[in-house]
Amino acid sequence: MAYEFHSLFTPVRLGHLTLKNRIYSSAHAEAMAESGRPTERLRRYHEAKARGGCALTIFGGSSSVHPSSPAAAWKQIANHDDAIIPAYRALADAVHRHECLVFTQLTHLGRRAQSDPDSDNVLLAPSQIPERVHREVPHELEAGQIAELVRAFGEAARRCRDGGLDGIEISMAHNHLIDQFWSPLFNERSDEYGGSLDNRLRFGLEVLTEIRQQVGGDFVVGARISGDERTPGGLTARDMAAIARRLAESGLVDFLSIIGGGAHTYALQAAVVPNMSFATGVFVPLAALIKEAVPGMPILHASRIVDPRHADRIVAEGQVDVVGMTRALIADPDLPRKAREGRLDDIRTCVGANEGCIDRIYQGKPVTCVQNPATGREAELGDVRLAATAKKIVIVGGGVAGLEASRMAALRGHRVLLLEKSTELGGQVLLAARAPARAEYAGIVRFLVSQIRKLGVEVRLGAEATPELVLAEDPDAVVVATGSHSFIPPVPGRDGKHVVTDREVLAGEATLGASVVVVDDVHTEQALSTAELLLDQGRRVEVISPLFHVGQDIGITSIAPLYARLYTKGVVLTPGSELRAVEGSTVIVRNVYSGVERRIEGVDTVVLAAGSRSTDALYRALKGQVPALYAAGDCVAPRGVHQAILDGTRAARAI
Repeated sequence: MAYEFHSLFTPVRLGHLTLKNRIYSSAHAEAMAESGRPTERLRRYHEAKARGGCALTIFGGSSSVHPSSPAAAWKQIANHDDAIIPAYRALADAVHRHECLVFTQLTHLGRRAQSDPDSDNVLLAPSQIPERVHREVPHELEAGQIAELVRAFGEAARRCRDGGLDGIEISMAHNHLIDQFWSPLFNERSDEYGGSLDNRLRFGLEVLTEIRQQVGGDFVVGARISGDERTPGGLTARDMAAIARRLAESGLVDFLSIIGGGAHTYALQAAVVPNMSFATGVFVPLAALIKEAVPGMPILHASRIVDPRHADRIVAEGQVDVVGMTRALIADPDLPRKAREGRLDDIRTCVGANEGCIDRIYQGKPVTCVQNPATGREAELGDVRLAATAKKIVIVGGGVAGLEASRMAALRGHRVLLLEKSTELGGQVLLAARAPARAEYAGIVRFLVSQIRKLGVEVRLGAEATPELVLAEDPDAVVVATGSHSFIPPVPGRDGKHVVTDREVLAGEATLGASVVVVDDVHTEQALSTAELLLDQGRRVEVISPLFHVGQDIGITSIAPLYARLYTKGVVLTPGSELRAVEGSTVIVRNVYSGVERRIEGVDTVVLAAGSRSTDALYRALKGQVPALYAAGDCVAPRGVHQAILDGTRAARAI
């Protein structure tokens, strides 16, 4: 029986505006601005969400209102002068074409940044307390500087109104400047901006008052706040409820958007954008507490809410008024439309990998999606065009590259045959999903498999493709996505029976002992998730890596919760060490800096996570033998899921 939505597609008021439904995309730093200005790429990214049916999209997360709040590092928007207004108008016009509202977020980062060495500005904060993440000691704000920043917020808000935006959200969360004033942990001032709660709230209320003077009472203004700093000695849920009441009583805000926690440590920064290791809707209870404290105030909230049925229940239960399905909309901008049409099976559900979205943003790279290559690439991949001539396409390899190539080729009207040598589609992604806290990764495969079935792709399992088999199909084009195989480094002792690969461990094909050394030469979650599986089996595990820290290439929002689980389970992590030899039950490692060797005795099993090499013999054998030949995924070069799916869609679109 189809799910009947009772609340998600009902309208709701924000100030003088009406949202057509309860789904919105919350503010996030898309890393798409150039020279501090919104770009066509940013416009297309948000227009795709609007076209997909959400009621509101908030762009420009952490947009800077003053040069002392750096914008360049994450390619953020700098709202510092009126030159930005035309770009705002262009974005607003694009979103409005689809009956969607558009806000932006304004902020001053305070100490939550690193100063730009090419500018004259230093970081500014209530007190000289560095943040643990960025670690730079700020300048303690002087009275004149506070007044200047208040004016800057007001002027920035006016530009948003003049640019045709429907409203703004002021960030008083993520440990930005305003909530740095609020927290007794970070505000040690003894003047009128420190001490009592009234004093600590003063700067934020002055900002809101100035904004209202600039934009008037009929322009929507909201505030994003934490539901609980989740830090000993910091602002509690009770404190935040009191602050929410003060904001509501001021009459200066039209809505409150609630996040969970702060962002002033690596662990909190990760939890604010919870990955697949967290429960869905993990911070909904905090939002519900704020709603209880200010019952007349519209409450917006985002915290890994990825299923529209879940969102509907949250609204129906009165916990939240408008649901931020931000990463869900990154994975599938058409989610609202599909849900309303009853096409839940056609929704590409966010799996919480964070690899294509937030972890890229923290590197200053534009947002995209690990499983949806069109996100952030709307100009190139946003439209799917039917092929001029339907062709017969043979695709070899049923991993995610081959699955995406099959899906896209079929969507374009081609006749597709998919050959997979194993008895199951999904490839390495299904192996990754066997690790603890990684099961949702398999959702990438489930979506692709369900889509190719619906599209009528012919699938042959247990079919190992040879050049002869492929040529016998007389294809017009072939896509080879045969993946990769484990690399075994040329070290003495590598052929011992107790030396296995990470793939063998995850597949359950390895015989394992009680004491295990994992050799990490991949530096992503591959080795550490294997180590976690071994720990959960009750084994003693040491992981060695030649880099500065183990798992050095893991995204910043994933490594903190992973480290927390590993250390809790008793792992030993040894960076700066490389494998030299395996001599029976002894593993010899060498410090890469000092050259000193160490012998690890009593090792039962050595697990090599040494990366992969392309399985490309078929591709090379078919060169010149078929009318059109493409390679995709690890067959080209071993990389990640995102690149494999991107390869697959590009190959299919080229045919």
